[in-house]
Amino acid sequence: MAGRGSIEKRGKDSYRLIVSLGFDQNGKRIKKQKTVKAKNKTEANKLLAAFMTEIEAGEYIDPSKIKFGHFVEEWREKYAKEHLSPTTLDTYNGHLRTRILPSFGHMRIDEIKTLHIIDFMEFLKKEPLKGNGKEGYLSSATIHYIQRVLNNIFSRAVEWEVIKQNPVSKVKKPKITQKETDVYDEEEVFNLLMALKKEEQRWRVLITLAVLTGMRKGELLGLEWEAVDLSAGTIHVKQNLVYANGEQIVKETKTKHSQRLISLPPEIIPELKAFKKEWNKNRLFMAELWEGGDHNFVFTAYHGKPLHQHSIKNWWSRFIKRHGLRYIRFHDLRHTSATLLLNKGENVKVISSRLGHANVLTTLNIYSHTLRKADELAANHFSAFFKNEKEDEKKA
Repeated sequence: MAGRGSIEKRGKDSYRLIVSLGFDQNGKRIKKQKTVKAKNKTEANKLLAAFMTEIEAGEYIDPSKIKFGHFVEEWREKYAKEHLSPTTLDTYNGHLRTRILPSFGHMRIDEIKTLHIIDFMEFLKKEPLKGNGKEGYLSSATIHYIQRVLNNIFSRAVEWEVIKQNPVSKVKKPKITQKETDVYDEEEVFNLLMALKKEEQRWRVLITLAVLTGMRKGELLGLEWEAVDLSAGTIHVKQNLVYANGEQIVKETKTKHSQRLISLPPEIIPELKAFKKEWNKNRLFMAELWEGGDHNFVFTAYHGKPLHQHSIKNWWSRFIKRHGLRYIRFHDLRHTSATLLLNKGENVKVISSRLGHANVLTTLNIYSHTLRKADELAANHFSAFFKNEKEDEKKA
């Protein structure tokens, strides 16, 4: 048997499970213990029985001997899968796999101190970007996110009384520096739209909407015909399509601000009507082979399933090269949309609403460089006053 067990009340819905295993050769009592959440004493006793079985089977690991990598597995099963969204967990796992576990996975969790975390954060600042011939270093936003992952894991370790203090809590958060966005100017947008005329209708509409609306890639992929009002000339953004663990997931937009109604310029409506007509023809032609299910995605493969995000990325890269256009990311078409409106003097609040930002400050922070240029142009408007003044002096 595993020994004798007992429980101690620790606080509201909290109990300490204790299993006594006799004495060691020096006469010191041997015991295993851990704190659990339980609604009442009866539930706590059930957990104690399971704890004793775990010890007897040799599956229990003393918290003082837990490796960080092993604790991460416990964190995934007992916290992350239930409390994090699939996309967030997918992102967390990516950072764990590529950077965090290679650095801390082999260490005992109670041996990881604040200085270890500080050294790790400094190391990240000097780590070059990986893959696809990328140049430069990790962004401050990425480093901040990695710190957030660590903080979440160590917070659970404290909460479950595996360790006494969170080594991340005293580490200063990195200051996030907003990168200057890479966008097309008016002439490049004109050339882009001209090049699209030679492309398949599906791609032509997709890219055009990206520029005209500033919608995110996931919002475009998750767009259904029911959300497109061709009579009113609007798109109701209310969901997006995300990918996690190789699966496509349709979910509501991240925040209530992301749910919005975007007005379309009237010039795009005939193109959308023609595209919908062809979409309906294909839907009828595919009949029982249609795989769209209950969804009527605007942008699909031939069988009705939504386009994959990698399909868009690959097509965009080939398209850019084929037409000799300057390369920017597909996501930068969203920034291009906002920048064009800012340069035209559109109200920042209106632009913020079209983009689905939580508040105007978010828009101001992202497009501060563009606003600075607009401010310089605004200052030049006053030059006319001084020119007139000099001309009057000459006449006098």
